[in-house]
Amino acid sequence: MSAWRGRGRGRGRGNVQVAAEERSFKEASKAIQENLKKHLENQEDGLFSDSDDGSEEGDGGTEDLINRLLESYGGRGGQGEALSEAKELLKNAIQSSACLICISSVKRADPIWSCGTCYTSFHVNCIQRWAKDSIFQQKQQLEDDPQRMEKEKSICWSCPKCRHSRPPSTIPQHYTCYCTKTRDPPLDPWQTPHSCGELCSRQLAGCAHKCLLLCHPGPCPPCPQTVSISCHCGQAQPTIRRCSAATWSCGSECRHVLGCGVHTCEDTCHAGQCNQCSRTSVQSCECLKTKQPRPCSSPQFKCGTPCGSLLSCGYHSCDLICHPGSCPPCPLSLDRLCPCGKSTTRLPCTEATPTCGDTCGKLLGCGSHNCNERCHRGNCPSCLQMASKQCRCGVKVKEVQCARAFTCETKCKKTRDCQRHPCNKKCCPGSCPPCEQLCGKTLSCKNHKCLSRCHRGACYPCQATVELACNCGNTKQVVPCGREKQAKPPRCKKPCSKASNCHHPVREKHNCHPPPCPTCKQVCGQDLPCGLGHICPATCHDNVQVKVVDNIKPVGPWEEKAPVFKISKLACPPCNSPVPVTCLGQHETCDWPCHVAKPAPCGRKCGRELPCGNHTCARDCHKVRHAQDMVMAGINCKKCEAECEVERPPGCPHPCPLPCHPPPCQPCTTNIKMKCHCGLTNLFRKCGEFLAATKQEKEDMTCCQDQCPKLMQCSHRCSKLCHLGDCSTVETCRKKVKISCPCKRRKEEFRCSQANGKDKLVACDDICKEASKHVKEENVKAAKQKEEEELLRNQREAELFERRMEGGGKKRRRNRRTECVEEDPSFLVKHKAVVMGSLLVATMSIIMYYVM
Repeated sequence: MSAWRGRGRGRGRGNVQVAAEERSFKEASKAIQENLKKHLENQEDGLFSDSDDGSEEGDGGTEDLINRLLESYGGRGGQGEALSEAKELLKNAIQSSACLICISSVKRADPIWSCGTCYTSFHVNCIQRWAKDSIFQQKQQLEDDPQRMEKEKSICWSCPKCRHSRPPSTIPQHYTCYCTKTRDPPLDPWQTPHSCGELCSRQLAGCAHKCLLLCHPGPCPPCPQTVSISCHCGQAQPTIRRCSAATWSCGSECRHVLGCGVHTCEDTCHAGQCNQCSRTSVQSCECLKTKQPRPCSSPQFKCGTPCGSLLSCGYHSCDLICHPGSCPPCPLSLDRLCPCGKSTTRLPCTEATPTCGDTCGKLLGCGSHNCNERCHRGNCPSCLQMASKQCRCGVKVKEVQCARAFTCETKCKKTRDCQRHPCNKKCCPGSCPPCEQLCGKTLSCKNHKCLSRCHRGACYPCQATVELACNCGNTKQVVPCGREKQAKPPRCKKPCSKASNCHHPVREKHNCHPPPCPTCKQVCGQDLPCGLGHICPATCHDNVQVKVVDNIKPVGPWEEKAPVFKISKLACPPCNSPVPVTCLGQHETCDWPCHVAKPAPCGRKCGRELPCGNHTCARDCHKVRHAQDMVMAGINCKKCEAECEVERPPGCPHPCPLPCHPPPCQPCTTNIKMKCHCGLTNLFRKCGEFLAATKQEKEDMTCCQDQCPKLMQCSHRCSKLCHLGDCSTVETCRKKVKISCPCKRRKEEFRCSQANGKDKLVACDDICKEASKHVKEENVKAAKQKEEEELLRNQREAELFERRMEGGGKKRRRNRRTECVEEDPSFLVKHKAVVMGSLLVATMSIIMYYVM
């Protein structure tokens, strides 16, 4: 029993687990679908929107994303400082959404350039202009410098944020992804913007591995791979550590032999070379002429005295400074080459090196021809041969000296990088220099002009400022140039000093503001013209803006004018103080505004009882004249014009012919039409008499006194007069019928009541039997004759078929005559035109008759 219980519990737990898994799977699927939908909506909305639109959720989302990305880089000796630095740079790169040059948002589809030092993103056009403007301004400063050519070689541009210097050759020319492997990467909603989606594969710092992340902004994180490596001194056992933090110290004494070769390093296990030995000893110089105490790490030193010993030639002395060993031989006594380098001679050191007399043969400065002079001392002369050279721009060809460069006078007509000014450089090789003219365009402020180097695209915003003041001049505010017209004056907290312009002696206190002053919000307080002592409760209306209405209609839309307003004083509104007023019909008393306080209809019906006693006055509330009391109607109340509304007797559908009167009504005298019992005759009876009659009298009144037309079961007519209920039975039918024998030869007459339901009243006799026998014999004879005719027809068809087969299947065609049946046309067909014309004339005559 316990085993079965255990199985049951196991199945229950399994079902619960499966249900939980299904719920978790459904919840996960739902969450994934919601995230996907949200991502697609954000991507669709942000395709050409600011890149920071989707990052308004705060720094928490970016922080969690970076933490999950770098979660696996910790542990195993990971460097905390390097990881923190990479994390901070990644965070700045992801959150940077504005170009620091143009101060506008960096959108997802904008071409960008990312700095390799601070990893900040800029628009490609902006960074190109920034770099070229920087180089242009530096060249302008060197225009009057005598060392301009040398200093221009050191000109560089720097990142707007980190100020890292770069040479002019590194100015970005194309839009690339973050890993610089893909040019103009397409925008993909499933990838990071400006990313190619491939592996980064950039070389990591400090090791031979490459970055394994997908193309990403910011720096590559420290190398996450693990290596087995020993400590700095190599005394400890190798351990598994991160490649980015592979070097480690065991904490023991280094014990490596120092450079002196005598002492060992006493420092704790460290990276790099050991420090020099700090002990001292007395050491001799290399020439052994001087001794002095020296650090043990550098025992060899030179005293600085020239050697001065006589060389082996006996003519020259040694010029070397404090050297060990014997002096070298005299360099002039060794083998010497002639100036062209083709022959070798050995002469005493006192004699000069002679020339060999052969052709020099050295390559001249032109790089194409050799020197034709005899072996000589000094530099070779310039090449004097003539050569056909093409100019740098490739337009002209000319015979010139080989050593001279040929340039033509043709000016380059290409436009420079600004796309505005031509190059105009003589014999330009095609790489036109950047435009060095000033831009001169009017800035967005409409007040100043651009002083930067001529460029493409929009100019930088104006850096000038304008000072705005409030109405009283005590509060001031600085705004960028060009915004002084759209910007509002600064808010001043001092009170307005303008005098009142209405009938109130003092304005309401308010702060300083641009003119005009706001309208007075105080209560008017003047006496109204109603004469009851009421005061105007409306807001002051001495200075109200009123639209001027022009009654002249414009001829066309070109004459339409803008609405014109003027300030004027308005009269006080009508008095709205409540005053009690009773209506004309004395129905109610209520409060009305003072300016309309007079008796008036209340909107109800009069309601006074009319003489008929059934209705009331239907007029609206009015003044009643000569009424007996407050209930009865007066002489000016509306008379009752309704018909009688007393309920009619049951079954009477006719209205009362009298006007409205008190009940009861007189009996109805209208004739009603009804059918008799048999339904053949229409009878007319008075409605009141018929409704007042008894049941038997009603049956007599609806009887037409004719015989009933209905048929009995024997198909004979009912024998009763017009009646209600069932007709007479078959047993009472007195009609005569004829009955035949089975062979239909003999017939006899009987009463319908006698013949009903009875068979074989008339029997066949001998004559009938003989007649039936004769008929059977004739039928047999006719059948035999039919069979013989069928056999003859079949035999003829067989013979005809055999003759056709014997004749080769040919058929003889006989002359067949077609029979033409001529049908005589009808009268309408023959005389169709005459009939149609007659009908048309008759129709037109009828129309003209009714028209006239």
